Amino acid sequence: MTHNPRYSTPDANAIPGTRDAEGVSFYYLGVDGGGTKTLAIVVDAQGQERGRGLAGSANYNAVGLDQAIQHIHAAVEQAAQVAGCRLPLRKAWLGLAGIDRPHDYEALLPPLHSLAESVHLTNDADLALSALEDAVGVVLIAGTGSIALGRDAHGTSRRAGGWGHVIGDEGSGYEMGRLGLQAAVRAADGRGPQTSLLPIFLKRWHLNNANDIVGCVYPDEDKARIARLATDVLTAAREGDEVAGTIVRHAADELALAVSVVSNALDFPQQPIPLALGGGLLLHNPDFRAQVLQRLRQQQLIGEVVLVEEPALSAARAILRASFV
Repeated sequence: MTHNPRYSTPDANAIPGTRDAEGVSFYYLGVDGGGTKTLAIVVDAQGQERGRGLAGSANYNAVGLDQAIQHIHAAVEQAAQVAGCRLPLRKAWLGLAGIDRPHDYEALLPPLHSLAESVHLTNDADLALSALEDAVGVVLIAGTGSIALGRDAHGTSRRAGGWGHVIGDEGSGYEMGRLGLQAAVRAADGRGPQTSLLPIFLKRWHLNNANDIVGCVYPDEDKARIARLATDVLTAAREGDEVAGTIVRHAADELALAVSVVSNALDFPQQPIPLALGGGLLLHNPDFRAQVLQRLRQQQLIGEVVLVEEPALSAARAILRASFV
């Protein structure tokens, strides 16, 4: 699947209000607009953070266009207020969940023009590319969901995964939690092998028996709640539970496969591939991260590995240089 990850507004002439109190430095903006929250970070011309703001979901497929735009503006205005600057800022990189098709950009760009003189709009997963030199390399994100994407020196982009929890998100926290739940209830029925996951989940959710699990999963289908069970699956695997171990190995294999598909489709001629990792599952679980990297290094020549803790900050600093736009 060829993925066109970026749309940008023209870089206009300087507008009053984009400089600091001394009238010298421009300000730059990074926005990480996820499915649950929107984080905006403003940096100065030296790349130092000057302010941040937080608001609700920026996924317009989930909350509607008006609500998503309102949340983005609220986060940016709060960050600008803390930074002591006025809108529009000099340049902005906005990464928003749920955008991938041309009409997504057409709907979102016009109401975001007022945030900065130049607005660079991508899917939120693309923000992690900002941590790599010239935004060239491959990104692997595994949190509640999962996706791999990359960009080579020619500007060609490729994506694998990111299809959502119903038909995709292999190797994600949600899938790991869902498979753990399936294994637990199969064990309760006697349809599957016994596993420590069943008592672990009952204890986590303060339940008396397996039948009560249904009430915790339906009807809300809280993806984040299920994804948090991945921590229990990882713990059980480390303690030797074979069922949990199988789930974890499957997740590592799927994430490594996604990276391989992306890197093989791009032009990285005989050189180590820069890799950026993001998402709570990879960032906060060193053992699992090492397992994924081990799988990858069996298949690919991996170069520098960068952990992207705050994509919005990384994007704000990258848009300052903007050599890749």
